[in-house]
Parts: sequence; C-alpha cells; structure tokens
Amino acid sequence: MGQNIVVTGMVLQVMPIGEYDKRITLLTKERGKITAFARGARRPGSQLLAATNPFSFGEFELFEGRSSYTVARASIQNYFRELAENFDVTYYGFYFLEFADYYCQENNDEREMLKLLYQSLRALMSTAYDKRLVRSIFELKALAVNGEAPNVFSCLKCGKKEELLWFSQKRGGAVCAACAGGVPDAVRIEESTMYTMQYIISADIGKLYSFRVSDRVLAELQRLLAQYLAIYVGHSFKSLKILLEAEQLVSAGDFTG
Repeated sequence: MGQNIVVTGMVLQVMPIGEYDKRITLLTKERGKITAFARGARRPGSQLLAATNPFSFGEFELFEGRSSYTVARASIQNYFRELAENFDVTYYGFYFLEFADYYCQENNDEREMLKLLYQSLRALMSTAYDKRLVRSIFELKALAVNGEAPNVFSCLKCGKKEELLWFSQKRGGAVCAACAGGVPDAVRIEESTMYTMQYIISADIGKLYSFRVSDRVLAELQRLLAQYLAIYVGHSFKSLKILLEAEQLVSAGDFTG
C-alpha cells in the first residue's frame, strides 16, 4: 500500500507526458535521484506548474507507489528565476543540472551533491564571481564528492608532499619535481593552480565560493579539468557544447560573464 513522504530537493529535468502531465527528475536529500510524475502540472493555473520547472528547490510531498512517485504538492523555497532570465548564466545552470543528473543515483546519499549544486547556482547569480571559475569549482568538487578527483596532495610516484609542480593526466594527479622526468606525460603547472585545486577538493562546500584567481590560473585550471573529464568521465553533455560557445565569447570579450 502506498504512502506519502516529504523530501527536500531540486528539479533536475522535466519531460512532458501526455497533454497535461510532467515527469520530473528530482535530486533529494532523502532518496538520492528519483523520478516522479506530476499529474496536471501543465494545466494553466496548476499549483505544480512552476514548482515542477528545472532549478526549483524546496519540499516535495510525494505519493510513493509500488514502482513510482507522484507529486502531491510542493513548497518551493527558491525558483532560481534569475537563471532563466539571464542567458549568460542559463547555460551554466543547465550544465550543472545535467552533470548532477548523470552522476547521481537513486537511494544513494547525494546530500553533498545537492548542497554543491545549490551553492553553485547561487554563485552563478552573483556578479562577484567569474562564471568560468564557478564552473571549474563545480566540476572539480563534484568529482571529489564522487571520489573521482585527481590526487593533488602527494606525488603519485614517490608520495612526496612538497614541490608538486607537475601534473599527469594518465596517472591522475600531481607529480613532484624530482619524479617529473620519469613521467612522460607530466606537464609543469602554476603553483597557484595546484593550490587552487587542493583548496577546492578539501574545502567545505559552504566556503568554496570565497576566492578569485588570475586569468592565467583560470585558463590552466579549465584546460586541466577539460582533459581530466575527457579521460575519467568520458560522457558527452548536451549542454556543454552551448556552454563552451558562451565561454569563448567571454574570452573574446564579446560580453562579460
């Protein structure tokens, strides 16, 4: 017999079903990633019309059936409407949602990913941060949350924790100056870039968006992460192509991020 449950989460994805219904993907604190049906949510005047849009964050009361969930009602704390109104940040927001949708699983503890997603969307809406840096922070921290981040705290060859000025994509992390000659793909990186990666991986999510970096460090961080994701994630995100085009415009100075 079914029962009603209340979960806290964010809408990651929405798909129209039939004439008036929606099927939504929710990232929740209590159940990880789940799929739920919102009956009549596309009818004009429906109380679920706005609550079942992407980015909506709040409490969702769900009827839990044998094989599916149905949204009974929702109390939304943040719609993140600014993301939909500003195309400069919309691209980033949808990429973050798609990234979380790809990584998260049902009945898995996804509280840290939900917190990261929420804080990253808030950072996107702030004019204080370069959106490209927000993206890099989100990507690297998401990898860390899932236990797939590069090792940047000790040399992958000898274990030394000092002079970590080289990075190997194939080995997945840092290499010290003494060992770099024996690692064919090791590339020299800025000391500030290494410190930045160490901070992102180790910092509490609530303190992630509290710093800036130089353009040189940001460019290097983006390059390293793009290569690392290509090797260790290898998934083609549909929203990423549009996002990369937008970032190229930012780099060219056509508009500010």
